[in-house]
Amino acid sequence: MTAPRPPEVARVLHRVVAAMRGGEMAWPGTTILAAVSGGPDSLCLLHALARLRRLLRIDVACFHFDHALRRGSERDTTFVRLQAEGLGLAFVSDRASGRPRRGQSVEAWARTVRYAALERAVRDTGAVAAATGHTLDDQAETVLLAAIRGGGLDALAGIQPIAPGLIRPLLQVRRAQTEAFCSALGLRPLRDPMNRDSAYLRVAVRRRVLPGLERATGRGVAESLSRTAGLLREDARFLDELAVAAEQDVLSRDGAGLRLRARRLSSLPRPLQTRVVRAALAETGVTGEVRHVEAVIDLAAGRPGRRVALPAGLLARRDREYVRLSQPTGGTST
Repeated sequence: MTAPRPPEVARVLHRVVAAMRGGEMAWPGTTILAAVSGGPDSLCLLHALARLRRLLRIDVACFHFDHALRRGSERDTTFVRLQAEGLGLAFVSDRASGRPRRGQSVEAWARTVRYAALERAVRDTGAVAAATGHTLDDQAETVLLAAIRGGGLDALAGIQPIAPGLIRPLLQVRRAQTEAFCSALGLRPLRDPMNRDSAYLRVAVRRRVLPGLERATGRGVAESLSRTAGLLREDARFLDELAVAAEQDVLSRDGAGLRLRARRLSSLPRPLQTRVVRAALAETGVTGEVRHVEAVIDLAAGRPGRRVALPAGLLARRDREYVRLSQPTGGTST
């Protein structure tokens, strides 16, 4: 007879099952690669997925990435490996080979190298997706940070529950619940000193801003922000669908590269213009930062003959009918 689960564990497992099934995050017979730092959230994720393997009819593997930013970080790898082995799960790991450049955001660098390694691990293990331990609190922090930084709709829509190659089964679980889950199972998660350093904006929002808002309002601000993000994601999806239809009318290819019909692009509502241009830039291998998207839109609205240099050597040039995106054969000008 199976022993009853502690309520703290049962509560999290119920929400994970609802997320996995409701969002169609995995299918029977597939493998999910759990990204585990060793902290409470990712440790909760690992143990939850391991306990749900039979119910969901999935295989689970464990991945750990060592950023190598502090002395002794290799001990974290050993800790996570032992957790995986104790659950009978395959374990894979990777380690950063470089460090952030001078002046580069440590957080941004860490995220970039971590997700690149995770993508490789998904491919190497044959997993259908990687699962990360983002919680409802992470969602609320992300929405607040987007507002502080002046982000648009897509930024305020927060963390996607499902993204290419990624799933987030804990997005409806509070951080306090992952802590309680670990405590109920006698787990002792690792504690990253960076998560207590309020010099990092996200940590300041986590430790000061959100708790202050909840004390001041007497309301569950994190839950409200998470609901707001969900509503905005619906709006963003609707705009994405409209943009895909608009792309058929605006984008085309010729021998020199990609081209956008200038007048048709300019006639679109601004939210669709930005999405169409961002998609065009992505097709050429360029990440559509705001200033680059704005530059292409400005070319479409302006007079022929102008050009602007974009990242990765890409050149945007306005001729009579089109804005052409191509790799120039000679030098570039702005």
